[in-house]
Amino acid sequence: MKIAIAGTGYVGLSNAVLLSQKHEVTAVDVVESKVKLINEKKSPIADREIEEYLADKKLNLVATVDAKSAYKNADFVIISTPTNYDDERHFFDTSSVEAVIKLVIECNPNAVIKSTIPVGYTKSVIEKYKYTKILFSPEFLREGKALYDNLYPSRIIVGVDMANEELKKSAETFATALADCAIKENIDTLFMDYTEAEAVKLFANTY
Repeated sequence: MKIAIAGTGYVGLSNAVLLSQKHEVTAVDVVESKVKLINEKKSPIADREIEEYLADKKLNLVATVDAKSAYKNADFVIISTPTNYDDERHFFDTSSVEAVIKLVIECNPNAVIKSTIPVGYTKSVIEKYKYTKILFSPEFLREGKALYDNLYPSRIIVGVDMANEELKKSAETFATALADCAIKENIDTLFMDYTEAEAVKLFANTY
């Protein structure tokens, strides 16, 4: 498949490296210096496995600052942009996620949100933009061990509209892609409603 990834932090870059073992992956970032490093097979973040895989593995991975061209022919766009929590105002800043969704709607692939978001967010953006091809797949990664945690995941979770059969097939395709690129076998894979998946992520972060 062709997969585009918005954001090259721990979540985005670890997923880019993981999936580019078997798929054509384009990583998108607004910081040109990070894009240049990735294209030189160097990691812009400290993560031993990411550094080793970029240097030594045969990966089908390129990086770009041109988001629209990356999304245009993608089967999936993984959104892993920052959603920092504001302690004073008590909410996640999801503006970067919505900026990507707006571009995705123009290009019409499946969007997979991997950024940390509040409970109820995915349904709210589906309603706001009248765009149903959105999944939520939470991450359970550690900084510095992000690729390792993708290669040996504790579980794979995809939040989806369980009444939408076409979207459920997309969710299964995406989950299979993650599992096929991992080293761990027989990974627990769970499909559930969006809000349930969002709650799992936030509870896991808390506890």
